[in-house]
Amino acid sequence: MDVSKQALKIHEENHGKLEIKSKLRVQTREELALAYTPGVAEPCKKIAENPEDSYKYTSRGNLVAVISDGTAVLGLGNIGPKAAMPVMEGKSILFKEFAGIDSYPLVVDETDTEKLIEIITSLQGSFGGINLEDISAPRCFEIEKRLKETLEIPVFHDDQHGTAIVVASGIINSLKIVKKEFSNIKVVLNGPGAAGTAIIKLLQELGVKNIIACDEHGILSPGRHHLTDEHKKDLAETTNPNHVTGGLKDAIVDADVFVGVSVAGALSPEMVETMASDPIVFAMANPVPEIMYEDAIKAGVKVMGTGRSDFPNQINNVLAFPGIFKGALEVRASQINEEMKKAAAYAIAGLISEEELNHEYVIPDAFDKRVVTAVSEAVKEAAKKTGVARITGGN
Repeated sequence: MDVSKQALKIHEENHGKLEIKSKLRVQTREELALAYTPGVAEPCKKIAENPEDSYKYTSRGNLVAVISDGTAVLGLGNIGPKAAMPVMEGKSILFKEFAGIDSYPLVVDETDTEKLIEIITSLQGSFGGINLEDISAPRCFEIEKRLKETLEIPVFHDDQHGTAIVVASGIINSLKIVKKEFSNIKVVLNGPGAAGTAIIKLLQELGVKNIIACDEHGILSPGRHHLTDEHKKDLAETTNPNHVTGGLKDAIVDADVFVGVSVAGALSPEMVETMASDPIVFAMANPVPEIMYEDAIKAGVKVMGTGRSDFPNQINNVLAFPGIFKGALEVRASQINEEMKKAAAYAIAGLISEEELNHEYVIPDAFDKRVVTAVSEAVKEAAKKTGVARITGGN
């Protein structure tokens, strides 16, 4: 199948991927009166008296905004908001198909950080949650941070945290195979952008003490040249405890885990051969990973994951964000915090039993129907335990 031609054809034939469908029938005067005027005034008055009733009388409680400015579309870069719309429509389809969540794709023609924050803030009354998508680093960090501080609904930048959660779940299970612990491993991450930074922070939350981050100029360390982005300055202070210098070739020596969110071919077989015994490699550059699957296995990699569906252990965000939002919406969480992310990672990993676990199966399949339920239940419990759930009764 020629995916490019087929995809273009179905997008053109259907004029995009989404439609709006009414939950109510409006074919009589009585039905019109209930759905619109004069009957619609009653829920309006109730919400005016108590804004929280918007969750009761509107679609808001199961509605997510998928918002992008089109500045960092995966594999395509800064293509602008209009060109990003097919990706946002696709994300909305995944919300609906995997978790039954309704969503609106919204592309915003604004790259000024302050203005974009203001625009998104003004929309919160329409939605139960905000999924940020394809916003360039380092702006994405400030935008998400500020929105989380001010909005009363959960904000989740999937490029950061969805990727981090699925990577973490894969490493949880990979460590079981090689019989190593988070606290004792050395991790090297190549590409500390949006996803890479979130991966590092989540692995630190899970107990990893020795992480080295590398960008195109080498290992992040305090005082290094080309260190201008605030998030990289922060990583330079909070990683690399042994003050290793140089490049990826130097960092990778004796590493137990390599995580790549960078560029094709960044990791050579010769570098793999200098890693610790039974190395774990998650090479997620798309469409060509940092090292090809066959080359990694030949070089001695014990567990290999990529972003591709044609190799084992695909790191796919669809394992995370539908269930995370489902759980957050069901307990009306005010935010998605670190404990909820960790709970999601362990829930995904926990779906693979010890009997099933092997080097080609450390992450569930994207279409495993157990995933959304397991993740949403874990997220709900974590939200309740950390006090961010506004609905605490029931399951």
